[in-house]
Amino acid sequence: MNTDKSYAQHLDRQDSLKHFRNEFYISEDTIYFDGNSLGLMSKRAEGTIKTLTNAWKSHAIDGWTEGEHPWFYLSEKLGKMSAPLIGAKPEEVIVTGSTTTNLHQLVASFFKPEGNKTKILADELNFPSDIYALKSQLRIHGLDPDAHLIQVKSNDKNTLETRDIIDAMTDDIALIILPSVLYRSGQILDMETLTKEAHSREILIGFDLCHSIGSIPHQLSEWDVDFAFWCTYKHLNGGPGSVGGLYVNEKHFGNEPGLAGWFSSSKEKQFDMEHSLTAAENAGAYQIGTPHVLSAAPLLGSLEMFQEAGINHIRKKSLQLTNYLMELVATELVDYHFTIANPKDEIARGGHVYLEHPEAARICKALKADKVIPDFRNPNGIRLAPVALYNTFEEVWQMVHILKTIMDEKRYTKYENKRGVIA
Repeated sequence: MNTDKSYAQHLDRQDSLKHFRNEFYISEDTIYFDGNSLGLMSKRAEGTIKTLTNAWKSHAIDGWTEGEHPWFYLSEKLGKMSAPLIGAKPEEVIVTGSTTTNLHQLVASFFKPEGNKTKILADELNFPSDIYALKSQLRIHGLDPDAHLIQVKSNDKNTLETRDIIDAMTDDIALIILPSVLYRSGQILDMETLTKEAHSREILIGFDLCHSIGSIPHQLSEWDVDFAFWCTYKHLNGGPGSVGGLYVNEKHFGNEPGLAGWFSSSKEKQFDMEHSLTAAENAGAYQIGTPHVLSAAPLLGSLEMFQEAGINHIRKKSLQLTNYLMELVATELVDYHFTIANPKDEIARGGHVYLEHPEAARICKALKADKVIPDFRNPNGIRLAPVALYNTFEEVWQMVHILKTIMDEKRYTKYENKRGVIA
């Protein structure tokens, strides 16, 4: 392993995506490794925000059907731009809502407890919001979450075993909701195998793609996944609170959504003002309300860059960055009690590295003081996400050596070992 800074600089010169770094607003004195929580702002995203606000300024209400990006069709346009990132057909994807509202919509649409099949299968490592929503949906059906929400256990508190998930697919499971990538450890679940096993037991299955979309390739249509949902402010760089997205397999088209609303309508019928819904014959049926135009605007610019870069090229560089980071941690930080808790295998690792350390909270504070932005996860986790479109190999090298200095000089002892209000 070459640990010289010159080697990192060599890798940067060989990087076919390096020109995208110039597209982002980057503080040159700061190393930003928190793109798996909030991606950086790009100049193109800023530009499309201005384009959409100018459309409002110039066209007023006619902006719904006029201008460069008519608002009435914006969700579908963004869905089409997003579809290649998840291996879906354009009509199977819509950009709408938020992660949790879309999860509520999809569970309301696909969870139909009857007979013995009354339970939802999830896992104990998922992001809390998903679990809150699933418990809420069970209560709406008059079902006790303690009895009807089954959560697969983790053997090491960081990862899940495919066999354990399959074994939990018992006869009383009606629906499965799992993350594509675990938000702490970055483990990629075997979505193809899990979908095949679920369907062989007549169970519908959906995935939360928040930590995978824009970071790894997917083939949801090929795998026959029933549905999926995601946010757009992490790897997709859509900005804080940017509009979410969802996928529904075309085999489910024609079914009325569980939570119907104004924009669930077929576009041709929407302004007929009938009180009987004629649902869209595509993923648009799962919209509820009017598109959040100004919150969707940054995605026009951001997704354009993903089209140009290609998700396979992004994945290739992401793996190179995380491999390099892990190698440096293993060699340079070997004496400081860090544990690499994410999967080492490339097939099973998403877009970030997850370190564990007893002093993780205060180490993160020390890193921020030295202009490195990590992400703390309770109780002892440090997430580091070198993002393919804007981070460099030299930044990885610099970060590891800054961390080594912090540990050498025990700078972290100046801080309390507890998280802030926002970790």
